[in-house]
Amino acid sequence: MAVSTLWAGVVRQTAPAERRVAVVPTAVAGLRGAGFEVLVQAGAGAGARYTDQDYTDAGASVLSEEDLYARADVLLSVTAPDPAVLRLLRPGQALMGLLRPLAEPRLIRDLAAAGITAISLDGVPRTLSRAQTMDALSSQASVAGYKAVIVAAEAYDRYLPLLMTAAGVARPAQILVLGAGVAGLQAIATAHRLGAVVSGYDVRPEAQEEIRSLGADTLDLPAVTEATASGGYARALTGDEQRTQREALAAVMGRFDIVIATAQVLGGPPPLLVDEDALRALRPGAVAVDLASGPLGGNVYGSRPGETTYTKNGVAVIGAAELAATVPRAASEAYARNIGALLTHMTREGRLHIDLDDEIQAGVVITHEGGVMHPAAAKAVAALAPDSDEPPDTHTAADTTLDGGGYGPRSA
Repeated sequence: MAVSTLWAGVVRQTAPAERRVAVVPTAVAGLRGAGFEVLVQAGAGAGARYTDQDYTDAGASVLSEEDLYARADVLLSVTAPDPAVLRLLRPGQALMGLLRPLAEPRLIRDLAAAGITAISLDGVPRTLSRAQTMDALSSQASVAGYKAVIVAAEAYDRYLPLLMTAAGVARPAQILVLGAGVAGLQAIATAHRLGAVVSGYDVRPEAQEEIRSLGADTLDLPAVTEATASGGYARALTGDEQRTQREALAAVMGRFDIVIATAQVLGGPPPLLVDEDALRALRPGAVAVDLASGPLGGNVYGSRPGETTYTKNGVAVIGAAELAATVPRAASEAYARNIGALLTHMTREGRLHIDLDDEIQAGVVITHEGGVMHPAAAKAVAALAPDSDEPPDTHTAADTTLDGGGYGPRSA
């Protein structure tokens, strides 16, 4: 039997400030070797400093938007496409990317109605060892955690390391990282390498050793204990636990110069960790970087997505939910490996082979053949009011994660 060719199309991202690309030129050869023909939308790599010529030299074909959508069997994207391009999709096509199905139920509903197979890397089971090469949430969180420290250092009005000079001694910055997930651990490691004195905090007892292994101290808040959910992720705290946690953090916040917060809830608002009292406890010139800042709120009181604001006492609050896009070259290279691994896993004899009995596919296949296949996404779509663009609050006690986490396998 002859093996047919799967045409993989790399789309240009259109979201404001999004500079990543789903496939970098160096990844084209690997995809072609696996049996794919690679199509690239003109200008797709520009944000990451890749030219169209870089792609053609690597063996890809560069096409216009209309031609790309007309010819591609599967469209490869970093984030969800602009709703305006849905008109270019045709039934039977597949769309693969970080689609945020629980936060974008209207998009998922429209993709299902259009007969599109939506595949979201958000759902890669992160505790499954064979899926690690496909774990885009982790790869992008690692980039974000690194950049969070760089952003904080730029905004901070003193040195990060201890410096002994002829003019005197400059004490090292005291940095607190909230959350020991992928982004949090990368932030701890980066801040430690830059010479700061670092402390880490996580509601999961088992995360304490990971924090210490990177050379950081652990912040002990005995009022909040044992908050581990299935799969090793952090569970959502109760209302009383959240209040206790905020009060405990506010009581120690005056010790720190920089706070980096990384806790997120998939499909719902992130937990408020640094409240108004905690911000008041920080000294003038201190910095709070909120990696969870978004339309539904953030970890830090008053943070605004993509903005730096200042409190009355001179604390810089940086809303930094999309930091990976500000390191586009490294982030794109990692993401290209993730999406290539998943695409190869799901392909048989030159065609996408949808198998919901496969644990990985059960987590990532959101829509197929006109239906919403993932139960959590289906619940979000069903709860969406016809006349509303707002996503429903569908998160449960098991949905809290630190810097991402995936929404788990289909059976979860």
